[in-house]
Amino acid sequence: SVGFKAGVKEYKLTYYTPEYETKDTDILAAFRVTPQPGVPPEEAGAAVAAESSTGTWTTVWTDGLTSLDRYKGRCYHIEPVPGEEDQFIAYVAYPLDLFEEGSVTNMFTSIVGNVFGFKALRALRLEDLRIPTAYIKTFQGPPHGIQVER
Repeated sequence: SVGFKAGVKEYKLTYYTPEYETKDTDILAAFRVTPQPGVPPEEAGAAVAAESSTGTWTTVWTDGLTSLDRYKGRCYHIEPVPGEEDQFIAYVAYPLDLFEEGSVTNMFTSIVGNVFGFKALRALRLEDLRIPTAYIKTFQGPPHGIQVER
């Protein structure tokens, strides 16, 4: 059987939260996921939420020093992609506290930088991203103004 390999944590219990109601301040991402055979879509979505926020493949001694609920990404909805076998859209909400203010690089590195080689998935693609106004306002823009940049 393909599915999970030794050393891969299950994330569904912590990171799949279908009861979660998104906030206006959450960064919302829609990922197209194709799970490995034997991996349920909820586990695949939870794995994306975990690996792109606070999850790790092992236990870390600092886990007890911070509130996981405050910083974790949450897979709050999963739906099948019409006409595509074994493909799903996993919707993930990230709290703003997870990201450095004014850093597009930090945001994208966190959201997409660590998840594309994840064992539970055959394929993954970021389809859409909603960035809240509260976070957009922290970006400085071009250092010399838009006219100079053009």
